[in-house]
Amino acid sequence: MNMSGGRNTMTDVSVDLTVECVDERGIRHEIDTVLGYSSADPFAVSMTFVTSDGDLVWTYGRDLLMRGSHTPTGDGDVHVSPAVSMTGQPMVGIELSSPDGHLVLQARAVDVDRFLARTAALVTPGEESAHFDVDALISQVLAS
Repeated sequence: MNMSGGRNTMTDVSVDLTVECVDERGIRHEIDTVLGYSSADPFAVSMTFVTSDGDLVWTYGRDLLMRGSHTPTGDGDVHVSPAVSMTGQPMVGIELSSPDGHLVLQARAVDVDRFLARTAALVTPGEESAHFDVDALISQVLAS
């Protein structure tokens, strides 16, 4: 998982998505986000929260989102599981944790599935290594 603020990343697949969360008082909120995927980082997806203070980006494994859409999965800061809305609509639950707090979101399953289908059309699941540029990663690490 990688979280950063105010960072714009290049994506090959980008989907605007409104997610829902319920705060500690039980009040439901809608949050505008963008799911992103880049073949340059084929193992990861990003979820960008669009805020008045700037964008907040969470990056986590595409396979976590794929598996979690159908069966509860996750370890550490990100957990994903199938869910159902109060109206019976299929949803995907995404739970994010950091030292700054904990957020449980729900996205419409149909939107997440469409996003994942578009990423799979770009890079077939299981073939990410063929698209991963190890030399570029080494250059980035050495430049830091």
